Amino acid sequence: MAALFSIGYATKPIETFIKQLQAHRIDVVADVRSVPYSKAFHDYHRERLIEHLRQAKIRYVYLGEELGPRSPCDEHYDYGQVQFERLQRSEPFQRGIKRLLDGLDKGFRIALTCAEKDPAVCHRSLLIAQFLKREHNLDIAHIDHEGALESESELARRLLDETGIVPDMLTGEEECLINAWREQSRRFAYRRPDEN
Repeated sequence: MAALFSIGYATKPIETFIKQLQAHRIDVVADVRSVPYSKAFHDYHRERLIEHLRQAKIRYVYLGEELGPRSPCDEHYDYGQVQFERLQRSEPFQRGIKRLLDGLDKGFRIALTCAEKDPAVCHRSLLIAQFLKREHNLDIAHIDHEGALESESELARRLLDETGIVPDMLTGEEECLINAWREQSRRFAYRRPDEN
């Protein structure tokens, strides 16, 4: 069973969020939002989330500076859109990955969290899980809105369907997955508001 999970909270009552974490025996929530606050879901403001998790005896760690979908560095952007492949090579990202792997080595069951319901449109998968699968052969389990699990491998197959990229005689499945990941990242990666 995977020890690394991801979970989105959009439209999810905090009580449901906590129950789903408990159902999957999560020890630590790693908040990977670049900005750990929510305009729409106030229970997920960093301070309130920490308190809810503390009451449920779940630890909280903020990794948004290392693993968040935004970057303060201009070289991580093309035409105002963050480039996940560049972000993955950055020192802060590598430091965040090391912290996750160290936590897993210590036996913690960790859930990455941010707002998006569907990991197929979220940096939890497009930036972090995809990197961990490719570089560390680690298959994250995504907790869906209802609490069921979808592995990163299952999500990758769904991504092929959603992007319409399919293997053929000239393009193998691995190359198609890379192309599907790039296409999905192009659609959903963070764009600076002042640039088109």
